[in-house]
Amino acid sequence: MEQITPELVRRLLPRRSPEGHKGTFGKVYVLGGAVGYTGAPVYAGEAAVRTGSGLVFVGVPAEVYPIVASRCEAAMAHPIPSGFQDLLQRLQACDAALIGPGLGREAETEQTVLSLLEGLAKPAVLDADGINAVSRHIHVLTKRLHPTVVTPHEEEFRRLGGDLSRGREQGAAEFVRQHRCTLVLKGPGTIVAAPDGRLWRNPTGNSGMAKGGSGDVLAGMVLSLIGQGADPVDASLCAVWLHGRAGDLCKRDLTEYAMTPGCLIGRLPAVFRELGVED
Repeated sequence: MEQITPELVRRLLPRRSPEGHKGTFGKVYVLGGAVGYTGAPVYAGEAAVRTGSGLVFVGVPAEVYPIVASRCEAAMAHPIPSGFQDLLQRLQACDAALIGPGLGREAETEQTVLSLLEGLAKPAVLDADGINAVSRHIHVLTKRLHPTVVTPHEEEFRRLGGDLSRGREQGAAEFVRQHRCTLVLKGPGTIVAAPDGRLWRNPTGNSGMAKGGSGDVLAGMVLSLIGQGADPVDASLCAVWLHGRAGDLCKRDLTEYAMTPGCLIGRLPAVFRELGVED
C-alpha cells in the first residue's frame, strides 16, 4: 500500500489554463437535501466551488430550496425537476454528478437514485443516501458502465456488503475487485482503492473532522476535481489529502473540539497555497 504525499497531490491536480473561463473548469451537479438535512448539499456545493469548479449546480427538493439557496454563496441551487427525464437531462448536461448528500431514504428517492445511475452516462460520486440506496441494490453499482466513486464510512461500507473482518485494506481491495468502482473508505487513515487493485492510505486528518458534514465537504471536493478533468482515482487521492490537510490546519487554529465542516472549506485556500500549485 502506498501513502498519499503532497508531491503526488501536486502532480495529480488538474492544471488551470490562464486563458480558461468558467466553462473550462468543469460543470458539476450535486443532488441532495431533504427536510432536516439542508446543510449537506450546501457543504458539498460550496466545497466544489472552493476546489476549483467553474459551475456548480445544487438540486434540492422544492420544500427546502429557499433554505439551501439562501446558504449557497457561489453554488447555484434550484428545485429538483418534477419529471425524471428532466432531472436526468440536467445531470447529463454536466461533467460529473454527486448523488446523495442529505437526500433521504424514502422509497421514491431510492428508485430515482437507482434510475439515475442506470441512465447517467457521466462519472458519478455516491455519498450518504446515495450509498444507502445502492446498498439494497448493489448490482446497479456493479453493472454501471461509467466511472463511479463511492465514499462510505465503515458502517456504510458494511451496509454495501463490504467485509472488514480481515482489515480495512483487504476489505477495500476485495470490494473494488467485485464492483469495479473507486472506493474512498473514510476513517482514520482513509483508504483509496482503485478498480485495478492499487491502494493508498492518507496520512492527513484528525478526530476533529468526525462531525456531520465533513463527508459532504469531501464528496464535493472529489466531484469538483473529476469535473475539472481528473481521473476519478486521481481526484479521490487529491481530495482526501487536501481535505485532511485542511482539517489539520483547523486543528492548529481552532482545536479539534471547535472546528466545523465549514471551517474545512475555509482552510482550502491555505492548503492550495501551501502546496504551491500556482508557483
